[in-house]
Amino acid sequence: MTHAMLKGSNVPLEATTVRAVLRWAPGPGVPDVDASALLLGPDGRARSDEDFVFYNQPRHPSGKVWWLGKKRAAEGPTDTIQTDLAGVEPAISQILLVASAEDVTFDRVQGLRILLYDASVADGEPLLHFDIKPETGKETVLICGELYRRGEGWKFRALGEGYSNGLRGLATDYGITVDESETTPEPSLQRPDSASAPQQPDVSAQPLPPERPATVPAQPDYGYPQQPPATQPAYGYPQPTSQPAYGGYGYPPPVTTAPAPDVRLPPQGPQFIRP
Repeated sequence: MTHAMLKGSNVPLEATTVRAVLRWAPGPGVPDVDASALLLGPDGRARSDEDFVFYNQPRHPSGKVWWLGKKRAAEGPTDTIQTDLAGVEPAISQILLVASAEDVTFDRVQGLRILLYDASVADGEPLLHFDIKPETGKETVLICGELYRRGEGWKFRALGEGYSNGLRGLATDYGITVDESETTPEPSLQRPDSASAPQQPDVSAQPLPPERPATVPAQPDYGYPQQPPATQPAYGYPQPTSQPAYGGYGYPPPVTTAPAPDVRLPPQGPQFIRP
């Protein structure tokens, strides 16, 4: 049975590997929503830039949190983060599940929902779902919920907290250094599909091909090489030196002598019988 969450509520998780799916309603002018995860230590901060899992850094170095990417389902488009809770290193006590809209405000996104599945059950029902409602509508990032340790297990809390300054503001608040330039090693927030196209070579500086000769050399009729008149018969065919005697229409004349008595002809008839 799927548990419907309210903002601020929490529920314990028995699944050891969970799949967090963001889903929203499609429509004209609706932005693409991106799912990401932020791994935090006991102090509530990320240890390094590698603790940020998103479309340009799709897998955590531990291999326990990864971005699965988008799908187009009948209920609406989705984007997914999967987490192996049993394998998450002890230094991580909290994992934020985040939705961003590439600097587009969430008042243009309708029906935003996060669903949590047990990843070990194929085609199973969601364990829980939470409908996220932006507080102002001007948010460009929403923390949908968090996975956090409680004793020896994990729990999920529904949050729905927003940021108006995008992923950069969220990452900075939690200790992540993100730069959009290509000269720094930090992860870039530029979406892969919005990267600029490669520059085409400048053909104006290329040398032009040599000009064709102004005059065309004389050619014989139909482009065939010219032969001396003495060796070229009518219609251009060479004159045969000798011609064997043939019958009508070019077939050899019939044999008029009987075959030798010891000559046997092969059997006649269709040759479709297997040997």
